[in-house]
Amino acid sequence: MDFFKRTWAEIDLDHLAYNVNEIRKCLPKTTQMMGVVKADAYGHGDRYIAKEMENLGIKNFGVSNLEEALSLRKNGVESNILILGVTPVSAVKKLSEHHITQTVYSLEYAQQLNSAAKKENICIQCHMKLDTGMGRIGFRAGDDLSAIEEMVEACQLPNLNFTGIFSHFSSSDDIGEEGIAYTKGQKERFDKAVMALEKKGIHFDVKHLQNSAGVLNYRDCRYDMARVGVILYGLPLDTLPGCAISLKPVMSIRSAISMVKTVHAGDAISYSRRFTADKEMRLATVPIGYADGYLRAFANKGKMIVHGQYARVVGSVCMDQLMLDVTHIPDVQAGDIATVVGSDGDCQVTFGDLAQIAGTIHYELACLVSRRVPRVYQKGGKTVGIVDYIVEE
Repeated sequence: MDFFKRTWAEIDLDHLAYNVNEIRKCLPKTTQMMGVVKADAYGHGDRYIAKEMENLGIKNFGVSNLEEALSLRKNGVESNILILGVTPVSAVKKLSEHHITQTVYSLEYAQQLNSAAKKENICIQCHMKLDTGMGRIGFRAGDDLSAIEEMVEACQLPNLNFTGIFSHFSSSDDIGEEGIAYTKGQKERFDKAVMALEKKGIHFDVKHLQNSAGVLNYRDCRYDMARVGVILYGLPLDTLPGCAISLKPVMSIRSAISMVKTVHAGDAISYSRRFTADKEMRLATVPIGYADGYLRAFANKGKMIVHGQYARVVGSVCMDQLMLDVTHIPDVQAGDIATVVGSDGDCQVTFGDLAQIAGTIHYELACLVSRRVPRVYQKGGKTVGIVDYIVEE
């Protein structure tokens, strides 16, 4: 298997399997794991990631929208798929034809979905979404339980079959006193709403509340399923004392140096002259830029690894290229590999390191790795697949 070795992402499926096994240790044996593979599996590529998860025994997947669900079906994923966001009611036939479960988050949406399904003489599988404090979509599950009657009415619509109910922690990664109190309040509101519905004769096969941080930090939650996303990919989260988990990063990014040149004191480098050499230097040009997902915010702040040593980014990050200072690294030449994210020798650059520079979160950066960066899948030390979106299109 081959690909153009400009810039590419290496996806380690063995690390994915390791993470799945470590996460399972955090869950009761009776709790199923939902693999969240939205945003093209957080930038890792949904087709290989989801199929590998199926091989590892995961039979439930969460996606953001219908397009992502259909991508999984197109690539042979046969397990349960839950759309966590909105699907236009005009697409009810696709939901039914491809056996996809839809989140229902309000009585109005439930009525519209039911009406569309009735016209097609079909029944849509649904999970009910409660808003327990996220403030996004969902039936409001406040302390007064004012929305219970609306939930009951939604569940009685004849062309919707509610098999699950869930909510979403907003602050389960906040390990401060207020964050912990808020998360516990969300859990209490969820449990109270579920109990109220059961008293009304409404029962659900599957209840799920925990996200990745909820799995790590609130292991006393015992529901039928837990939605696991970012930690599957080896991107760590803050945890409460005693709740640490061993994870391995699934994605590394490499790029092949295109040119090495000598510049002199006073030479300005890249757009806007944001770096000026103060001495004779050797610079390596690397064919990666913000169009690949490597942000302009890393100008004069980012670093990569070349020959097992750190090399700092100098000057502005361009759309397709940037420059590294390799003055201190002997024998660097065109064709050598620069590790953008990952390990080389004793050195490591993580998405977390880059996120700290950019003032964001690590999985935003993973999601931003663009489609023009081929994904190279490795297992047992061998390449087992390549997804090159540009070539395929």
